[in-house]
Order: sequence, then structure tokens, then C-alpha cells
Amino acid sequence: MDGKDWLVTEDGEYQACKSARAWDLITENYRLYRFLTELEDILKKQLDENNYLAEIRQLVRKLLVNSYWIKIQHPEPDTNTGTSVKLLYDELGFPFTVQTVTFTKGTQSNIHNHGIWGIVAVLKGQEKNTIWKRNPTAEHPNKIETAGEIILNPGDIVSFAPGAIHSVEAMEEPTVTFNLYGETRSKERFEFDTVNHTAKNF
Repeated sequence: MDGKDWLVTEDGEYQACKSARAWDLITENYRLYRFLTELEDILKKQLDENNYLAEIRQLVRKLLVNSYWIKIQHPEPDTNTGTSVKLLYDELGFPFTVQTVTFTKGTQSNIHNHGIWGIVAVLKGQEKNTIWKRNPTAEHPNKIETAGEIILNPGDIVSFAPGAIHSVEAMEEPTVTFNLYGETRSKERFEFDTVNHTAKNF
């Protein structure tokens, strides 16, 4: 599953990054438990943000290349909300959440950050990520504005710095993504309102 790698920073900058070839990542018996162990090892190195996100992106690609099981772990989207989430891993005391998300065409998220680093890989369909950046004023300290957009196709992986702000829209039906997040810091996770220029925890 070759594709593009992207990095989105807290200030709304985004850039394409070097991506490992899928062929070079093929290995035998690569399961979710190995992925989680190697993920923990990366974070224990205490690398700077750009380096650990680059290593995690490659690790996610390694999992997707070698695990058919991951690719089929997604339920049909809910008819009322247009989305569904399947939790694959979330263990108390272990600082990762792994899930797949399914969207119907046209489904849009709120504008938000995650309060921690995150990685999203597209498994099926196409997803538009609108990137936002803060533009505070004295009257509106939580004012934001658009910084650009990234269209993600199957095999593409995007990584987000903890304060990066985005919103997503499914461009095809269904769109399925693999989502990986560090341990959420709820007090730093916000939903943004661009009409009233406010932000609230969610």
C-alpha cells in the first residue's frame, strides 16, 4: 500500500514527507501486538516531534502492508450520523487508541484538534482534510482561519502535531480510515466555532 505521507503542525503548516516503499516493509507474521510494542519503543526514545511522527507513520504503513485483518475491521456507517467507529485497542494505562472510522459520502466532522499527536491512514475512499490555523485577536482569542487542504487517497497517511487543527469530509462512499492517537489530554482538545470564534472542550 504505497502512498504519500503528510505532516501537519500546530501553526497550520503542512508538508509532504518522504515515504517508505511498501515493498520494503513486507515481513512475516506482523500482528497488532507487535505494532503496539514497536510503537511504545519509538516513544520511549523521546525523539523530537518531527522524528517520532515520521517513525510512527512508517510503522503504520508497515502494519497496513502486512495486516489484512486491519483492513477489514470496519462496520457499516450509522444511517443517522453517517459515520461509525470500531475500537481496535484502548487499554487503561497504555497511552494509545487504535480504531477504524467509516464515513458515508459527504459526512463532515467538526473543526477540532486532538490534544495529542495523531495519525490517520486512508484504507478506502477519499478524504478531504481542511487545515486550520489560529489567528487570535484581542476580541477573539480563539479565532481561526483556513490554511489549506489535503486530499487523501488510499495508502496516504497524515500525521498531526498535538495542537494541529483540522476538519474532514468524506469524498467517496464509503471512506474508511485507520486512526491512531496518543493518550488524549482532554483539557487540550477543542472544537472550534468559526462563526462565534469560540473553542470548547469535547
